[in-house]
Amino acid sequence: MKENNHSNTQYIQEDEIDLRELFRTIMDSKKLIILITSVITILAVIYAYTATPLYEAKALIEIGNYKVNNNNNSTNNKILLNKPAQLSKKLNVIFIDIYKNDKDKKSEVISILVPKKSKEFLEIKALAISNELAIKEINLVLSHIQEKDKIILLDVKNRREVKINNINSQISNIQEKQVQLFDKKIKLQVEQLVKFKKQLNDIKQNIKLIQKKQPVLTALQLMEKRDLTRSILTLEMNIIELQNKKEKLTTMKINNLIEKRNLLKSMLLPYNYKNSKIVGKILTNDYSIKPKKKLIVIVAFITGLILSIFLVFFLAFLRNDEKI
Repeated sequence: MKENNHSNTQYIQEDEIDLRELFRTIMDSKKLIILITSVITILAVIYAYTATPLYEAKALIEIGNYKVNNNNNSTNNKILLNKPAQLSKKLNVIFIDIYKNDKDKKSEVISILVPKKSKEFLEIKALAISNELAIKEINLVLSHIQEKDKIILLDVKNRREVKINNINSQISNIQEKQVQLFDKKIKLQVEQLVKFKKQLNDIKQNIKLIQKKQPVLTALQLMEKRDLTRSILTLEMNIIELQNKKEKLTTMKINNLIEKRNLLKSMLLPYNYKNSKIVGKILTNDYSIKPKKKLIVIVAFITGLILSIFLVFFLAFLRNDEKI
């Protein structure tokens, strides 16, 4: 037990001696430490206050869309012109990846991404030596998106106009051809019906004259009367059916086509088409975000201090090694 206590005491004493020696070494070389730390800190201050300041601009862009119906309460009443994730990848290639190796850039787009929990927005950030140049970079990206959107929107409008023209052709075809055809059929049926009714009337008159004198001829006339009556009923039913079909064409079908045409015409109104645009305005700051002067000076001070202490210990180690 006494031996263990003695060894522990000796270990603590050696530890205290080591710490004292370390502290003494630092104090002996404090001028060197202060000099090195000061030099590095001063260089950092010079860099921080002479480096070109960089300003950041940020904007939220709403992706363009077009409406597919006039129901404003419907969640499916519009279609986006671009899928945000795919558009973000394309723009990153065009405006970031291609220019990332360029030197002496005064402005650049630094990020194009889809905000979290967003399905129809893009966030764009740009960095430049002035707010004006940073804003210009964002506007270049926006102009690129809008030019592509214009082509898509124009195509949508053209397709809707083609549908309207097709509906107009269908309506004209019904009014000028199909309705006229029904009129001709009805006219022929009516003319035939008039003939049959006249024949039936003549037969009735003949039957009255001969029914007592010529019973056999009367029987034949009665059979002919029955056939004519059936034919007249058939013609009348055909005429009613043709008139119903004509009415469906001139009312239901044409009205449905007119309703579709009016809907498509309403969808051609400008407010149903939205190009991509900036939500609110491009955000900028009056102060630069780079270089971060305070952070650079603090990091430089800490780094200089650590490096100078390390250098002092390293020189002390070399001196001790030479003595040995």
